[in-house]
Amino acid sequence: MIQLLFTLIFSEMALILALLFKTPLRKLLIMLLDMLKRGRGPIMVKSVAVTVLVVFLSSLYTTVEIQRRTTDAAAINPTDQVIMGWKMLETSLMGFLLFLALIMDRLHHYIRELRQLRKTMEATKQHNKGTDDRNAVSKEQLKALKEETASLRAKISGLESECGKKEENIKAAEAKAKAMKKQSEGLQIEYDRLLEDNQSLRSQLQSMGQALSSSDGKKDI
Repeated sequence: MIQLLFTLIFSEMALILALLFKTPLRKLLIMLLDMLKRGRGPIMVKSVAVTVLVVFLSSLYTTVEIQRRTTDAAAINPTDQVIMGWKMLETSLMGFLLFLALIMDRLHHYIRELRQLRKTMEATKQHNKGTDDRNAVSKEQLKALKEETASLRAKISGLESECGKKEENIKAAEAKAKAMKKQSEGLQIEYDRLLEDNQSLRSQLQSMGQALSSSDGKKDI
């Protein structure tokens, strides 16, 4: 029993040392411990731990009983002394074994958390890098949009100036058209007046012709 306990203690110490340093062996041990904590592994480990704990408490109780008998007895029994020393050594080794097992379990747990934290940090760095790249692209696009906007504003200003000139030309043409319209109306009025005068003159000429014809007829008679 003592040899088995020493073997287990030294094995646990070697495993703890292997977990403390970053070596290929540590990766293998972490994989084995991960597999051990899956499926029925935790149940088996807990069963072994409970068994060792029960044996530890039993040895501790036996040691206390032997010490109590030795205290109550007048003479010290050499056999009880040997048994008590053996049980104390066995109890100490089992307690140390459980303690090292607890340390190994917590060390494995913290190593896994550290690996997960590193993965999270790397993913965050990659995300931040992608965000920075997108921001850089967005800045370039924004700069291009600003340049395009400035160009469009210049074009709009030129078109507004051209439209202003065309509006001035249209206003001048409209004013000229109005003037020509007024002139045409004046000419139409003048034409109508001349036409009336012409009609009046024709009427007068006809009257005079008729009067002359009448006077010539009278002379012939």
